[in-house]
Amino acid sequence: MQAISELFLPDSKLAKTLPGFAPRAAQTEMAGAVARALADKQQLVVEAETGTGKTYAYLVPVLMNDGKAIISTGTKNLQEQLFHRDLPALRDAIAPKKVVALLKGRSNYLCLHRMKQAAAHSGELNKTVQSQLVEVRRWAQRTDDGDMGSLSLLQEDAEVLPQVTSTAENCLGRDCPDYDDCYVVKARKRALDADLVVVNHHLFFADMVLKDVGFGELIPEAAAVIFDEAHQLPDIASQYFGESVSSRQLQELAHELKVLYLTELKDLKQLDKAADKLLAGLRDWRLVFPADARKGNWRQWSQQPQVQEAAAQVTEQLEFLQDVIKSSLGRHEDLDQAYDRCVQAASKWQLLQATERTGFSFWFETTVRQVTLHQTPLRVADKFGGYLRESNMSWIFTSATLAVGADFSHFTGQLGLEQAATLSLPSPFNFAGQALLCMPRYLPQPHESSMQDALMDLITQVLDANRTGGTFVLFTSHRMLQLIAVTLSAVTDRPLFVQGTTSKRELLSEFIAAGNGILLGTSSFWEGVDVRGDALRCVIIDKLPFASPDDPLLQARVEDCKLRGVDAFAQVQLPQAVITLKQGAGRLIRDAQDKGVLFICDQRLVSKGYGGLFLSSLPAMPRTRSVPAALQFLRDLDERSSAAPRVKEESKV
Repeated sequence: MQAISELFLPDSKLAKTLPGFAPRAAQTEMAGAVARALADKQQLVVEAETGTGKTYAYLVPVLMNDGKAIISTGTKNLQEQLFHRDLPALRDAIAPKKVVALLKGRSNYLCLHRMKQAAAHSGELNKTVQSQLVEVRRWAQRTDDGDMGSLSLLQEDAEVLPQVTSTAENCLGRDCPDYDDCYVVKARKRALDADLVVVNHHLFFADMVLKDVGFGELIPEAAAVIFDEAHQLPDIASQYFGESVSSRQLQELAHELKVLYLTELKDLKQLDKAADKLLAGLRDWRLVFPADARKGNWRQWSQQPQVQEAAAQVTEQLEFLQDVIKSSLGRHEDLDQAYDRCVQAASKWQLLQATERTGFSFWFETTVRQVTLHQTPLRVADKFGGYLRESNMSWIFTSATLAVGADFSHFTGQLGLEQAATLSLPSPFNFAGQALLCMPRYLPQPHESSMQDALMDLITQVLDANRTGGTFVLFTSHRMLQLIAVTLSAVTDRPLFVQGTTSKRELLSEFIAAGNGILLGTSSFWEGVDVRGDALRCVIIDKLPFASPDDPLLQARVEDCKLRGVDAFAQVQLPQAVITLKQGAGRLIRDAQDKGVLFICDQRLVSKGYGGLFLSSLPAMPRTRSVPAALQFLRDLDERSSAAPRVKEESKV
């Protein structure tokens, strides 16, 4: 234990080799707690607020510890940042012999077999996909690891990606003719041989429930698992302990069978016919749902006669396709594999029609062309908690936002962490001197129609005061975002960045480069965004982030609480909203030199009794209800920022 603390001293190896490293008491305390949990095979939950340095606080003990470890992050972006930026220098400084590997889900790697298939029937693809396929084939000649993320010429949602990557359903495994050259196999081999493997939460849970073949052997070998951004785990675990089936999956299966008929099994006309019937049925299936993208209660929706009729047609067409494939098994490995996929899809489809079962939320979500049905368990504590209890491993959970006030029970209860020790570490930043929280007076209630104009008026005042700095406006709904975006674009000549117009990474890059931009974002910008300095000087939150009452999963959880005689608002809705608000507020101060104002435009923060719980969970910054006072704070920052270049110019003379 002493060796760990010594690494965080002012004259330590870390201080001498890592640029910008400075000892922090909270970081040292967290590192010691992690080291003890690793040594004693314990569960540990740590809320480490912004500025604590939690990444080094868990990496140092992990690198110094014997045994294999898995680090799971919230997103692929954070996964890459950890692997490419944080780990290399730290490992070189204290554990140069440790082998580190990055492992993503199979859909992130080029599939050589599917790329060759796509090239063989490129005439069936549209011109956009054909052009993208040319780029992929050129890149395939020079890539070492097949990681599609390094192909910068393609957008993250490029149409060609499903054609040149595989899923657990369509992978041929050891029967694939390109198995020996498979990038997924190579990546997993590197992970198996590594001391430290960096994954993401989705991949971890995909493996945990055995939905992804081949990675399952990693977890039993690990001595420790560390979850960063652990606040995301309850929702992600629910997804993976549930079931889903999408029209897109079924359409891809049908299209692949049509290609197989055109290229390899030209005498099997019935296969082409069965695939066409399924595609037609899926088109009719989409038409019984609303045209716009939305989520809804599948248990209620499935009671409509036209929905039942369309579902019955898809059931019949899946059975017909299954019979056609079965009659020709053994003729081609791709056909045999497609049969297994068809059987699995039909089984899930039937399961998701049986909505009378309790203990689950049944819901659907639609895009313009697709429908996905979901069955999500209302509680995962028994399953996940049981898994942890049966393992002889250390489990570390950390995030900047896990507690509600000083209480961790909402998080630990959701995941069944009955034996976990907890630790709360405040931010070392001087919020009292760096930031101001404004809760404007006289605003309409969030649901009132006049709220849009009031919010727009506040935004324009902020922009006038914050001329040289950047502004985030964070929304709880896409609808309000779009309304403000249209109005704001007509009245400002400042750089305006709106979520959905390009990728999140591109928006952030352009926002930072602009210096005084305005970014409008919803849920994905409330967390995992790190903008430092004057590029982000003000954050405006339109209202408290309670989940939409129309959300089917929330509805099911509320109903479940009622059946158990539990207060759903206190147990489900309020804690989640508090944690989400902490995430949004955490965008403002990211560095010891940052200064800025946080506006929360919701009267309930001061008019409702539960407002105190929100406020007690936020950093201890000064508060005001006076908009003029907050605007003056911004003007003062603006003036100091404007004066700084002039001083530099004068010093040169």
